[in-house]
Amino acid sequence: MPTQEDAPAVHAAMPAVPAPALAVVESEVRRLCTRYAARLQFHGWHHVSFVRAKAAQFAASNGAERSVVETAALVHDVNYLVRRNSSAAIGRRLRMSVLSRARVRPSVARWIEDIVIEAEMATRGPDISREAQALSDADTLFKALPVTPVVLAHRYLEENGVTLRELANKIVGEQQDPHDEGFYFYNPEAAATYSRWATANLALWQCIKESLDDTDVEELLDLVSENTAAAS
Repeated sequence: MPTQEDAPAVHAAMPAVPAPALAVVESEVRRLCTRYAARLQFHGWHHVSFVRAKAAQFAASNGAERSVVETAALVHDVNYLVRRNSSAAIGRRLRMSVLSRARVRPSVARWIEDIVIEAEMATRGPDISREAQALSDADTLFKALPVTPVVLAHRYLEENGVTLRELANKIVGEQQDPHDEGFYFYNPEAAATYSRWATANLALWQCIKESLDDTDVEELLDLVSENTAAAS
């Protein structure tokens, strides 16, 4: 039985998800993202590929099983193909189908499913597995990127059919406590590098929440919506 210290070496020698299976998962998820690109304006391939790359880096850093983390990153958001504005659990059947077609072992597929659920922002806690930490940090970083509110927030609204107020409430409601309690990022290097971005992002969304209670701002947004509708 390998010790905790031996785990990274064992993982490197015997990946739980062999490279051919990982390639099939990547191909299948990319195909779905391309086919349904109009529906996945926020959670499309641009998101999946970023999270996969960063999750692999964090897994290498914290000793998690990298092949499992990469596979989990590839399939973590397929729920948005099943139902708009849904939790990760909604994607279980599709996720398991993708993994089955790639011939990922059933026990490993269940492990990947557990990681995806464990890493979800809305419900994750301070003590989650190393694999879930690596996935969570990558997904959280995407949310905290300074460019995300500018370039992608409106795409989230369109993809999920939510209002700006609903999105602001979701972001602050789900992310403020992990930030304040010190587990917004699990990886110490990620926390040191990116926490300033996360703090600024949460402050922005808190300000957005407050601004939406101003009747003049509400009227401004109504006029913007009317102009957009007229232009289209």
